[in-house]
Amino acid sequence: MIWDELDARLDALPGTVSAYAGRVDAPATWTRQPDATHYAASTMKVAVLLALHRAAEAGTLDLDAPVEVRNEFDSARPEAPRFACARHYDNDGSVWEREGGHAPLRWLAERMIVRSSNLATNLCLRYVGLPAVAEAWAAAGARHSVTGRGIEDFAAREAGITNLVTAADLAALLGGLAAGATRPGPLASPAGCAAMLDVLFAQEFREDLAAGLPDGVRIAHKNGWVRGVRHGAGVVYPADAPPYSLVVCTTGDPAGGAADGDACRLLADISARVWAARHDLRPAAAA
Repeated sequence: MIWDELDARLDALPGTVSAYAGRVDAPATWTRQPDATHYAASTMKVAVLLALHRAAEAGTLDLDAPVEVRNEFDSARPEAPRFACARHYDNDGSVWEREGGHAPLRWLAERMIVRSSNLATNLCLRYVGLPAVAEAWAAAGARHSVTGRGIEDFAAREAGITNLVTAADLAALLGGLAAGATRPGPLASPAGCAAMLDVLFAQEFREDLAAGLPDGVRIAHKNGWVRGVRHGAGVVYPADAPPYSLVVCTTGDPAGGAADGDACRLLADISARVWAARHDLRPAAAA
């Protein structure tokens, strides 16, 4: 069985690899430590995106209203000084070009996903708030994931306030958006879910899960990485099979190499193997 072969291969690697693969809105076909928590890196930005759209649908936030692009943020650690993002640590110069000016929240939310901008993320968090992100996780049915602080909030990090995800929770979040785009669900309206998927389809970093798919296959996804961590989470849309969720979270250099490219190749290989089994994605009990 492909799943036994995958597990055997991953068992031989150092570090922790969590995974979830299964059709959208159905029990998983294959999981591996799906409830193990990992530092979230930038995958938490999907929950921020959902929180923004939920607030917009509730009428408490206007995504098209310009907001101030100011690189100064309140720490999640009480009484800690304000913090700022480092430009060299960001992936999107276009947001920094707006510093001192204004930009619509909808545009910032897009840059937060497609270029994984940290500055855009913290600006979005400023206006939607951490409690709204917690509500977004809860609406998705997440059980262990937490967004406790913004990006580069080092005072909060030192106090133990962090951002965590699990493979199962990311699959619930991404799969919930995919299911919600076709019928009413708990996350947002079908139109809202479809709009969020469009942003995730436009993801520009495609060196992990997307790299394991044939050219032209659509994947709505978000990845995240810091030293020793590489995650990929998305929904794949084959032309000849139902859409499926795929999440791989890695911590502690499981690829066995020092370069981030090794972890990317590991995720791409897992993605390719799951793609090859796309017609056989059944609930584990029936697999």
